[in-house]
Amino acid sequence: MNHEQPIIVGLDIGTTKIAAIAGRKNEYGKLEILGFGRANSNGVQHGMVLNIDQTIKAIEMALKNCYDSNPNLEIGEVYVGIAGHHIKSLQTRGDIVRQSVEEEISQAEIDRLIADQYRTYIPAGDQIIDVIPQEFTVDNFQNIPNPIGYSGVKVGANFHIITGDKNAIRNINRSVEKAGLRTKDLVLQPLASAAAVMCDQDLEAGVAIVDIGGGTTDLAVFYEGILKHTAVIPFGGENITNDIKTGLGVLKTQAEQMKVQFGSALSDEAKSNAFITIPGLRGMAPKEISVKNLAAIIQARMSEIMDFVTYHLKQVGLDTRMLNGGIILTGGGSQLKHLIQLTEYVTGLNARIGYPNEHLASGHIEELAKPMYSTCIGLILKGYNDYENKSKQFEDSFKKIPVPETLQQEPVDEVLDVTEEAKPIKIKQRKTLKGFMDSFKIGLIDLFKEEEDAKL
Repeated sequence: MNHEQPIIVGLDIGTTKIAAIAGRKNEYGKLEILGFGRANSNGVQHGMVLNIDQTIKAIEMALKNCYDSNPNLEIGEVYVGIAGHHIKSLQTRGDIVRQSVEEEISQAEIDRLIADQYRTYIPAGDQIIDVIPQEFTVDNFQNIPNPIGYSGVKVGANFHIITGDKNAIRNINRSVEKAGLRTKDLVLQPLASAAAVMCDQDLEAGVAIVDIGGGTTDLAVFYEGILKHTAVIPFGGENITNDIKTGLGVLKTQAEQMKVQFGSALSDEAKSNAFITIPGLRGMAPKEISVKNLAAIIQARMSEIMDFVTYHLKQVGLDTRMLNGGIILTGGGSQLKHLIQLTEYVTGLNARIGYPNEHLASGHIEELAKPMYSTCIGLILKGYNDYENKSKQFEDSFKKIPVPETLQQEPVDEVLDVTEEAKPIKIKQRKTLKGFMDSFKIGLIDLFKEEEDAKL
């Protein structure tokens, strides 16, 4: 049955990099990576596409690298992530009184309830990206995860509605189309990252996923199996690099290199007698930079980002010891030394790094298990969730493409043992996570098309 699974492509248009990853599920429900390409990103700032031409060039470069890794690939449709400080979320409540009370509640009625939410009033210039049901009620019974099969007079739900700026959405779609691709769906980046790094226990325990990217820090909060809150904080790794550049009077490339090689999120942990020597510009004397000063700059900006995280958790009343799963840090910025300690200190919650290997088949290249690819792998998982829900919309047969040797790696025995033992648990987790992702009914592309049609 494996050859019938479609190949799904995630395209992560980030501030510092653009990544394209093609994947297909194997017979164990794990993702096999069939193609991988990345390129440096120039036209994107704070997660928003500003220069369309530069973004198109970067997407084309990432695609070229993806084809180079596997010439048998054919890429037409992609799942694209969206972030940026224009993203907002609001909570709404919706109810419908049922016409045929004798029958059980059907999927069509739930779809109608969700469709009604797309008519929620939002400010001019914004557009609804996603409507996510949180918990349902049937008559006086509350906290029902899935009401299908229940009977009652009135069915309702609390909804989490995510909106974004129409122009920002249009710029993403235009860049993707001009690079010769079709946007199959737009997915909120924190939700994609969450899907890649979360397992069933995390969903149950309650976690905050903090994805520290180049231009933004994305937040998704889950509690009692429900998505409670999403936010996009307009600061990320680029801000830290710029602070180092300004604070220490160095070039941006030098600032980035120092951050990655010698940076620490805790100045107390940095050696006070260690210095970095930077060559001087055009014959000037070399610069001596204190590692402790470098860490102090990083700590100041990282503490600010974590203060925002705490603020958002307070807003939804989950800042105390409510989240048993604590904070999962992911994204490229999560690789900073001592970031876990700083996060725990600022937020008062346990923290760990989330790697996107939760759903990857064994034998993939190590590069792809880095936190910076969480969003991209999550986009493929989102695509599979759509496929499993509406498989009729996809073609019935897909040609078999083997995983190229360049994307394979000799699996280590120990790793294999762990995978073998964990197999039944993983498959069980997948189902529950799939259930959670099933609630994403994103009609964004259809809406976008309707809007364009209306103009014509």
